[in-house]
This record gives sequence, structure tokens and C-alpha cells, in this order.
Amino acid sequence: MTRHISLRARVLPVAAAAGMLVPVVAGAAPASAATAPQVSCTSGQAGLAAKLQRDITAALATRTGTVAVGLRDRTTNTTCTLRATSSYDSASVVKVTVLATLLWDAKKTNRYLTSRESSLATAMITKSDNAATTSLWNQLGVTKVKGFLAAAGMTRTVPGSGGYWGLTQINVTDEQRLLSLITARNSVLSDNSRAYILKLMGNVVTSQKWGTPAGAPSTVSVHVKNGWLQRATRGWRVHSIGTFKGGGHDYTITVLTDGNSSMSYGVNTIQAVAKVIHRDLIPTATAASRYTPTTTPKEAYVAVPRG
Repeated sequence: MTRHISLRARVLPVAAAAGMLVPVVAGAAPASAATAPQVSCTSGQAGLAAKLQRDITAALATRTGTVAVGLRDRTTNTTCTLRATSSYDSASVVKVTVLATLLWDAKKTNRYLTSRESSLATAMITKSDNAATTSLWNQLGVTKVKGFLAAAGMTRTVPGSGGYWGLTQINVTDEQRLLSLITARNSVLSDNSRAYILKLMGNVVTSQKWGTPAGAPSTVSVHVKNGWLQRATRGWRVHSIGTFKGGGHDYTITVLTDGNSSMSYGVNTIQAVAKVIHRDLIPTATAASRYTPTTTPKEAYVAVPRG
């Protein structure tokens, strides 16, 4: 069984802060951590891979905890990865997978969502409502979730057992795969399903629009889902996945973190990475036009194992 507890986090204000593919790799941690995984970038745009690698590395240089990063920009054929296959407790990021599973399953019988399902889906994504998620998770069952994961090619994602959807094991590679399916035509999700997911991710309540949107130019459309969970070991898990389109670019960002001393620390780490990515991809946007989250969640209800 799962019980819900209220976790209050004091969150500090976050300051606003076409040729050949050339791989660029460099350390993402201080010199003392010489064996740590490294940021790796490739790009079809001259000089972009090196700049992204350098700036993401610098953004993480003083951060503690374990951070995984994924970036893909279709326009410039650019990718960046760090700890791409490392597993993390999903927290609420898994809610996008739950919605995708619901729509994928409905598509198989050529049916629309019921009004109940639509209401639950809206609450689950826009407000990160846990009770709504539990209802949909129980309705679908782990077998259907696994069926969607197989169809989507998310081979390393492992659904949480015993109803603990928040402990689903996720990784950057699979989350980026999911975002790719949501943002481009494919045989897994219908165009209507993709549009519905993006609509809900674009209507997330203001207090939950932190994370990967930080630093995005105002000309870019933003769709986001975040997750946060505190556990007895490895501190806070704080994650953010987002899709962005505009300014001549079409890109997705995933940042997963754990080992954070507080929720705000994890938020700051994610936003430091996001800001340099947005700036490097669309450098012409002025500082005044870039998105700065003004509020962050003050309370979270998260599903945790009993005891």
C-alpha cells in the first residue's frame, strides 16, 4: 500500500541567471573526480557541441549530488548526454508516461478518453495531483504500462512495484525517447494524443514551471513536467523534463538529479544547466526576454513506501 505524506520544502528564490557531427567530451566534475562521467555533445552546427559541452560542464562544476542530462535539438542535429543510462527514482516525472500509456491504450480500441479520465489526466499533469495519478495507475495496471514502454522503446524504464509509481526507475535516454515521441509523428502515439500531452504540459500551474524552462526565450513555446521526492537515503530527487520550440529550434531537455541536500538545491542545479542550454542554442535572445521562474513549489505530496 502507498501512503501520502506532506513534505514541506523551504525554497529560496531562484535568480535569473551544418557540417559533420563532431563529438566533444569533457569532465562535468572538478578535477578531483577524474573518473566521473563526462558531458558528451555532438552537433551539425560548427562550434555548438564544444560550447554546450563547456558551458554545461561549468554549470555543474560546483554542484554536489548526481546529475544526468539529456539534450536533443532536431534543427541543428545536436545532442548532449551525461549519465544517460543511470537510473533515478522517477517521482512525478513518471506522470507523463502514465498519460502516454493511457492514450496509447485508448488508441488500441479507437476510443476517446472518458470525462473522468480527462479530469484525472488534467489534474495529474497540470497540478501534479498524486491521487489522480494513483487512480490512473491502478486503472491501467503495470502490465499496460510495461506494454507502452516496450512499444515506445523505453527499454530501461522499470515501473514501480506495489503501486509505488513514484519509485519507477527512469533514465535520461528513455525520457528523451518519450519526449521525442511526444514532439514528432510516430506510430506509437497519435497526433491527437501528442497534441493533448503537449497541451497539458503547457498548462502546468505557475508554481511548477521551474526547472528546464529557466532561461528559455519568450519566443519559445514551453512544455514541462517536474518531479520532486525526498527519501531517507540520497536526499532529494529533483527532476525536470521539457520540450521547447521556437527561435528556429525544436529541442527537448531532461535533467535528473539526486543526492540534493534540499529541494531548492536540486531546482537550482537543474536551472543552471537549462539556462546555458537555452542561451547556447538561441544566443540572440536578450536577457530581459528570457523566462525566469518566479515561484517554486512550497509543498509536495509524494507517494512513498510505508515506513
